[in-house]
Amino acid sequence: MPTINVSIKDLNMLSAKEFTYEELESEAILLVKGEIEGVDGDDIIVDVKDSNRPDLWSTEGIARVLKSHYTDEKGIKEYKVEESDIYLHVDRTVDDVRPFIVAAVIEDVEITEDLLIQLIQIQEKVCLSFGRKRKRVALGIYDFDKIKSPLTYKAVKPESVKFIPLEYKVEMTLKEILETHPKGIEYKDLLKDFDKYPIVVDSKNNILSMPPIINSQYSGKVSEKTKNLFLEVTGTDLEDTKVALNILVAAIADRSGKIKSVTLDYGEEKLVTPDFTPKKMKVKFDDIENITGIKLTLKEMKDLLEGFCYNVKRAKDSLEVEYPSYRQDILHPIDVIEDILISYGYNKIEPHLPEIATVGDLDPLEVFCEDVRNLLPGFGAQEILNFTMTNIEHQFTKMNLEERDVIEIANPVSSKWSCIRSWIIPSLMEFFETNVSQEYPQQIYELGDVLILDESAETGCHTVKRLAWALADKESNFTKAKQVFDFVMKSIGLEYEIIEEDHPSFIRGRCARVKVGDRKVAYIGEIHPQVLENFNLGFPVCAFELNISEIFKLKK
Repeated sequence: MPTINVSIKDLNMLSAKEFTYEELESEAILLVKGEIEGVDGDDIIVDVKDSNRPDLWSTEGIARVLKSHYTDEKGIKEYKVEESDIYLHVDRTVDDVRPFIVAAVIEDVEITEDLLIQLIQIQEKVCLSFGRKRKRVALGIYDFDKIKSPLTYKAVKPESVKFIPLEYKVEMTLKEILETHPKGIEYKDLLKDFDKYPIVVDSKNNILSMPPIINSQYSGKVSEKTKNLFLEVTGTDLEDTKVALNILVAAIADRSGKIKSVTLDYGEEKLVTPDFTPKKMKVKFDDIENITGIKLTLKEMKDLLEGFCYNVKRAKDSLEVEYPSYRQDILHPIDVIEDILISYGYNKIEPHLPEIATVGDLDPLEVFCEDVRNLLPGFGAQEILNFTMTNIEHQFTKMNLEERDVIEIANPVSSKWSCIRSWIIPSLMEFFETNVSQEYPQQIYELGDVLILDESAETGCHTVKRLAWALADKESNFTKAKQVFDFVMKSIGLEYEIIEEDHPSFIRGRCARVKVGDRKVAYIGEIHPQVLENFNLGFPVCAFELNISEIFKLKK
């Protein structure tokens, strides 16, 4: 978790309230999920126990929450952004390297020692944690008086340009920076596999920086004499770069300065940043009471949220809340309810014994699943356990299927883990591919979770238990798969009907659908030769996949 260095004097100035160390330790810092880890005179070290709130990783961010909670300045702080003619062209050469950039200008900034300390801290913390060591997001701060609009963000050959890196005295090519500069060596993995590296230049062809590695000495050196700042954030996700920019701009503007917009030209689309338009969400009154266990009046709920940087109004049976644009952690009403509890104070909640005494027990579905698992080893099948995370290629492309909507990861660390599986047989095929050099026959099964999109569900999806079995062998065929399937169904005690139905992953005419009553519960068949080729398999494979959650309901 991030640890933040905070000056109590600076914090009190920004929050417009005089806190003592004792008040901060016992109550105020708890509002930002923080604990004071150490003290050095006026400075305290705050351990923020929340990796999803980069807006709190600075004195300004903490002060913003305390000011909203303890003073009359409630709700979302408004940041006025003046239109400007500052222009930044995004060349499409950066698409494959680092495709997104957003920017802002702040004029008439009073740069103090406290602000310089916090700027360094924000850059370090946001780039390290939220930015995943600059891979997802990297921030740059410059002396705007040395920059001439329009600017350009582009990718160039590593040896085609030179500039003097920050705190250096000699010019270096981009290749030399990556190979010899301390920051280049530290972050070279972010660029080394590309033919071109990104740079930001102004209209006079002065190089501002080589994102996400290093700023130039020419414009990247900021001191207490600097009056006007140019800020840019580059990254691999546009929304993340916007959030990081808003955090940085808000932190500076909380002290002083006049915010000006920058127009970004992405070719077919133009974007103006920063954008502080609040985000909206509705939270039902019943959910608030049921989850918190506290009966709160409308006024109390409104006061608690407005004291936590929200704007609030009533909407029939719910609250309609607005929250700051830099709050990327609010994904669901439960996140707003958590903030109600934090604002209320966990230490004020009185514990109560449950009115009904209960005895814990295993979930009946899990007991049923365990019984089913124990059926297959008797056939010589080996149980395996795969990840529920996978990728579109394995789920659809390699299985001869057209791609359909599944739960995808917004910012996957690896393309190998980019979505949640919607069926299990592809995982078994991947297992066979990994073990292609092992002895045959190979008979495996897995009883695990898949996630299915469901707009009616609270989370937008529901979890289904499924059993998948597969046999890789030269004598693998439909009959062998049906024998195992028949044993499973008879052991469960359910009669079923096999109906002819084709599926692109199976051989036409050697595939069937299984029905119990009027419910379709399984596919069974021989895997299509093209699928075998896609997974580099030389033996035939037969398989089935059974909806255990549905079977459990029918069994009951």
